[in-house]
Amino acid sequence: MGIDVQTLTGPMLDALKPVLAKYWGEVQDYAKTEAVKMAHTLANIESLKAAGKIGEAQAVALLDMQKQSMQAVLMAVEGIGLIAAQTAINAALAAVKDTVNKLLGFGLL
Repeated sequence: MGIDVQTLTGPMLDALKPVLAKYWGEVQDYAKTEAVKMAHTLANIESLKAAGKIGEAQAVALLDMQKQSMQAVLMAVEGIGLIAAQTAINAALAAVKDTVNKLLGFGLL
C-alpha cells in the first residue's frame, strides 16, 4: 500500500497548529514545509523498509534526523523554545502514529 504524503501532512498540521497557536502567524509556512518533509521521510522509511534495504534501527535513525531538522527550523522562530518545538513534533507524529506503525509493521512512532 505505502504511505501517502498528502494523507499524513493534513493530520500533522492539524496537530501542530494548537501547540504552536501563539506563534502560528510566524511559523505557519515553516510548519507546513516541515510537515511535508516529515511525511516524505516517513514514506521513504516505509519504502526502504518494504524493500528490505533498512531495518528498524536505521528507520529510527532516519526519523531522528528529520525530527532534529524540524526542531531546528521551529526553534529558529523567535520565542519558540526547545520544549514547545518538541511538543509540536510529538503532537504531529502522534497524529499519524497508527497509520505509519501499521504500514511499517513495527512501532516507529
